[in-house]
Amino acid sequence: MSSACVPTHQESPGLARSTTAKTGAGADRAQHPATPPRGRFPVAGADLSASVAVFLIALPLSLGIALATGAPLQAGLVAAAVGGLVAGRLGGCPLQVSGPAAGLTVVTADLIHRYGWRATCGITVLAGLAQLGLGCLRVARTALAVSPAVVHGMLAGIGVTIAVAQLHIVLGGTPQSSVLANVRALPAQLANLHPASVAMSALTLALLFGWPRIPGRAGRPLRTVPAALAAVAGATATASLTGLALPLVDLPSWSSHALAGLPEGPALGLVAAVLTTTLVCSVQSLLGAVAVDKLVAGRTGPQSRLGRSDLDRELLGQGAANIVSGALGGLPVAGVAVRSSANVRSGAVSRNSTILHGVLVVVAALLMVPVLDLIPLASLAALVMAVGIQMVSLHHIRTVTRHREVLVYAVTTLGVVLLGVLEGVVLGVAVAVALALHRLARTRITHEEKGGVHHVHVGGQLTFLAVPRLSRVLHLVPQGAHAVVELEGSFMDHAAYESLRDWRKAHTARGGSAELTGCRVGVRAPEYGHGPEHGHGPEHGHRTEPHTGHGPGPRTGPGPGPRAGHGRRLGRSAGAGHELARGISAFQRDTAPLVRAELARLAREGQRPSQLFLTCADSRLVTSMITSSGPGDLFVVRNVGNLVPLPGEENGDDSVAAAIEYAVDVLRVRSITVCGHSGCGAMQALLGSGSGGAATPLGRWLRHGLPSLARLADEDRPGARLAGRAPADTVERLCLTNVIQQLEHLRAHDSVARALAVGELELHGMYFHVGEAQAYLLSRGGADAEEGVFQGVPGTEELPSPA
Repeated sequence: MSSACVPTHQESPGLARSTTAKTGAGADRAQHPATPPRGRFPVAGADLSASVAVFLIALPLSLGIALATGAPLQAGLVAAAVGGLVAGRLGGCPLQVSGPAAGLTVVTADLIHRYGWRATCGITVLAGLAQLGLGCLRVARTALAVSPAVVHGMLAGIGVTIAVAQLHIVLGGTPQSSVLANVRALPAQLANLHPASVAMSALTLALLFGWPRIPGRAGRPLRTVPAALAAVAGATATASLTGLALPLVDLPSWSSHALAGLPEGPALGLVAAVLTTTLVCSVQSLLGAVAVDKLVAGRTGPQSRLGRSDLDRELLGQGAANIVSGALGGLPVAGVAVRSSANVRSGAVSRNSTILHGVLVVVAALLMVPVLDLIPLASLAALVMAVGIQMVSLHHIRTVTRHREVLVYAVTTLGVVLLGVLEGVVLGVAVAVALALHRLARTRITHEEKGGVHHVHVGGQLTFLAVPRLSRVLHLVPQGAHAVVELEGSFMDHAAYESLRDWRKAHTARGGSAELTGCRVGVRAPEYGHGPEHGHGPEHGHRTEPHTGHGPGPRTGPGPGPRAGHGRRLGRSAGAGHELARGISAFQRDTAPLVRAELARLAREGQRPSQLFLTCADSRLVTSMITSSGPGDLFVVRNVGNLVPLPGEENGDDSVAAAIEYAVDVLRVRSITVCGHSGCGAMQALLGSGSGGAATPLGRWLRHGLPSLARLADEDRPGARLAGRAPADTVERLCLTNVIQQLEHLRAHDSVARALAVGELELHGMYFHVGEAQAYLLSRGGADAEEGVFQGVPGTEELPSPA
């Protein structure tokens, strides 16, 4: 057997679980787990079970949303079936489930009130055509540029409208045409309660919220039944057994079902209606697709290999579904969060689960009419009211408050409640734009002297609008003084840059010194060391992206990092302590708000990493960056040379052995990766000393690399190769050989040997070429190597195979 380091190009979060190379049909099935093997039932079992779970949720919700809009109840079933069959087959997000959505309830109810049901169906068809046009123009990603505060405010306003309207049905009455009218009519409705309706609604809500919390072993199988189905079924059974006089679902014959008609009315009003329907359907579906991608990426196992959604194709699929649904007399269709998340969590691996759920809805609509006619309307109203309440998310409110966008959220919510969806969204977008312009134009510039040092603090974006004030403050610094200019914004345009550069040149020419600080400096790093006079001047505005993910901190361009750029740019070092404080400040300001919720969850639940990642202490290796991992994903051990001392050795190191034992026996990691890298200083030292170095701490430590040196010198062993080529030099050969040798050392540890013996652990080798920014995985070679086919060609060192 032989092995080779092969480049990896996948964009999965973290390292691949297995590096075993696959060939032929088996490899194709491994890469595409949703592809069914030939000769078997064409639908995976996971898809079949997921489709049943989604169907059980979709059935009562579709009826409830139809009831809330005032449309014929069959319209909800038509939309659910079309959403599954058409959007599920044509859409770009395989696991997103489409159908009648609560977010469309207010829009549809208003259209029915203004134009009638058949005209509303015609408007749905036109909205579908508009979505097809937008999909062909490939503007799906642009639609996601809408401020999240506007989107969340729109959904919250729709949720409030739904909840207030359905409350009247819950109490046994009839909702009015607007939120204000419903609020004004509420006292009279409370004075004339319908006890049976209130009782069934209360029972529905109790089951809906209590069902997922049933304790004990007996509750475990019950919790597998969707709460929405259990709530409606429980209320229906209770109403039937007790003989309560209640308004029930009344599904008329399909032969009398109304199809789409041509909308009539003022052209401007019809255009606004089509645009509103298109906007809400499209934004909700696209945001849902992005959310589904995140859910899928968070899953483990082969189903997590599903690719990202094609948002333009998703828009085309939603448009086609709305055309079909409207033409057949159904409600508008959009991606639905509750059903989509249920589909992902039920283990669906392809679009077959969505399509099958549509088939089940068709079967239910044709064969289960007598059963559906027993459902109390109050139960459906309570179900939809709960959905509306949940659309006002406290998490979203906290998020927009933390990002200082609560005004946008509040204006959008109130606009949707009081004026309508389109009007509320337009108001929200206007406030968001005004707030962004205000922040861009608002720059705080202060000057103070501390201990003979003049500090100029610039808070906010530094644009041409602030140049006059910046110049006035900079000229307050006396000639010959030392000045520190602190920039806290994330953008500096050309005018501001020129002003700051000219002042700095004049100030230093008069014997002064200037220091530029701030982790979000708005210029490229080389520019203050080599300005335009040296041929590196700016051409456009200068920007620094805040550090919002994992991996390296913010950088200001292709030049040196903070040490080379910030401390020396203006001729004076800021000092390591100041640099550290500046970095911590940038983290607290930019990154901490983004990761606080995730870190709080990890603090509660403890760490559960899936991998032990053992790599070199070299500062150029950023493990989170090269593995696309985040907090809690990797248990990392770093040392000089990524060495694994053999257990029981003299001059051993129990810290590495302790980390291995803890990771395997306590954390139960599923894989261990040894990662070497190009230009490793430890390997260079080994080659230079030949015997592990002198009797210093570093020399004693490097003795653990002597087996790698001996392995390299063994002429009977085939040398390791890198992606089909020989190593560039002896140092690279030793780096690759050292990874393989340390994997053998890992096997000598008892905890690793035990886990390998029972198949609970995998070992991986990895090599990172720093200069090429390329990662390589050590993989098993083919059987031909044993037959001597590759004689005369540099061989490949064998990867130790699992026991």
